[in-house]
Amino acid sequence: MSSPFIEIAGGVTAPRKFLAAARHCGVKEGNLDKPDIALIHSSAPAVAAATFTTNKVKAAPVRVSLAHMRSAEISAIVANSGNANACTGLAGIENAKRMAQAAATALGVKRSQVLVGSTGRIGVPLPIEKMEASIKELPKALRSDGSLKAARAIMTSDTFPKEIAVECVIDGETIRLGGIAKGAGMIDPNMATMLCFLSTDAAIGKKDLAKALSVAVEQSFNRITVDGDMSTNDTAILLANGAAQSRPMKASGFPLFQRALNYVTASLARMIVEDGEGVSKQIEVHVKGAATFQDARNAARAVARSTLVKCSWFGGDPNWGRLLDAIGYSGARVREEMVDIYYNGVSAVKNGIAGKTPASKLREVVANERFRVTIDLQLGSAEYTVYTTDLTVKYVELNMGE
Repeated sequence: MSSPFIEIAGGVTAPRKFLAAARHCGVKEGNLDKPDIALIHSSAPAVAAATFTTNKVKAAPVRVSLAHMRSAEISAIVANSGNANACTGLAGIENAKRMAQAAATALGVKRSQVLVGSTGRIGVPLPIEKMEASIKELPKALRSDGSLKAARAIMTSDTFPKEIAVECVIDGETIRLGGIAKGAGMIDPNMATMLCFLSTDAAIGKKDLAKALSVAVEQSFNRITVDGDMSTNDTAILLANGAAQSRPMKASGFPLFQRALNYVTASLARMIVEDGEGVSKQIEVHVKGAATFQDARNAARAVARSTLVKCSWFGGDPNWGRLLDAIGYSGARVREEMVDIYYNGVSAVKNGIAGKTPASKLREVVANERFRVTIDLQLGSAEYTVYTTDLTVKYVELNMGE
């Protein structure tokens, strides 16, 4: 069956009347060719939906953006890399407001119409004067093909920029959705550690937009984990300016819009897992046959987060005993004698004990850069999938600090 939407070029600026720009402003010292601040702007009035970290320690830009989300219209997003502006006290809040104000003044809009994002080192004050000077110049560089530059500007330990866009026909009119994201380390559900900026030219109200983003985040960014650490700065923002539709989207168009948005966020989430710090393997953990959705989620997350499991995968060892152990402490309803486990469809565990597959065959599967682990609890029909990675020596080296 052919897809009702197609991938197109352009990322977050693929939707009509969205522009982006980026430049080096001095947050990251050194290479002047590496941008560290980005501006995304809708030249048509836009509504916004957003989800933020559930960490009780929230960075200043998260707190400021949460307040600005009360605005009826949002015009722009300004974001920097190299400094998280987290754990910086009242000065950090003031600096996040100054970022928003600098962009607002340059664009001729209200400060409350600008959302803010930051990512990088925690506990370090922003070089706000340098940033204000650069933000002032960004509107002059706004372009309809500026997505890739913006994607590069929000990178920290990422090894490649992450962007995607799709196009589909809703209510007889062609609409587009696009986005950029960053993320490689401190990746865990609720949400994964990341910045994600999404756009659409669909005409959709704020309430419906928020519902759509919530669904999309739950099935994408809330289903990835690299290291089990949740950030202070997680942010996903979706702007909709209605530039592609002459009237509000009909209820009949929402399911297709949701599918397209899900595709965009899931694609960006998988890019984040692929780019996990120091990882050598990407693994899909699928739990099925659970008594409840919560049981399926708990079991999948426990396996995907387990340091022991991830280390064994790095070593090429299927070590299914560690998977059973994680399932057992996950809080999910489990009957050990009913659990089946498969690696890429090859049986590792049958009814809670070792299957008949030779260990060498299982090691062949785990030697792959990508593989799927299926866990069947055989207690119901609920299922859940988490995308995760192994845990490598390189990851440790990258996170030892200076």
